[in-house]
Amino acid sequence: MPQDIRLAPDGSVFFVADMQADGVFIVDPGSLTRIGFIPTCVGTHGIYPSRDGRLFFVSNRGSHILRGRPHGPGDVSVLDPLRRKVVATWRIPGGGSPDMGNVSADGRELWLSGRYDHEVYVFDTGTGKLLHRIKVGRDPHGLTVWPQPGRYSLGHTGNMR
Repeated sequence: MPQDIRLAPDGSVFFVADMQADGVFIVDPGSLTRIGFIPTCVGTHGIYPSRDGRLFFVSNRGSHILRGRPHGPGDVSVLDPLRRKVVATWRIPGGGSPDMGNVSADGRELWLSGRYDHEVYVFDTGTGKLLHRIKVGRDPHGLTVWPQPGRYSLGHTGNMR
């Protein structure tokens, strides 16, 4: 159940978040075949590169279904795309359901919608600390943070070129 895709910083492979597989598939761009897998957490959903491209922040919803329960085991996996491994996991105190979002233009914050908890999470990208939980309406599914570096929007949640 692929949800999001990113190209490695060196252009060598694609990383594909898969919500049912609970991780990120590594895909060869020439043959479009799976060549690896990195387990993250339940309900792997979005992939957001750090501003320097050294890390990917992977949102894990904490559920495989459309209507998951509030305060679930969702978290954020910090993935090193060159070493192809998870280097940190950011837990949400009391549980959560991080979905789609983006990194702030200055790179200091990761903003993610909390799909099953009717809130938005703001993480410090340097420490992984949850800075804010902002209550919003029902089932927020995605969050675009503007402005983003780049000239042309490629769609989705702030993919820029």
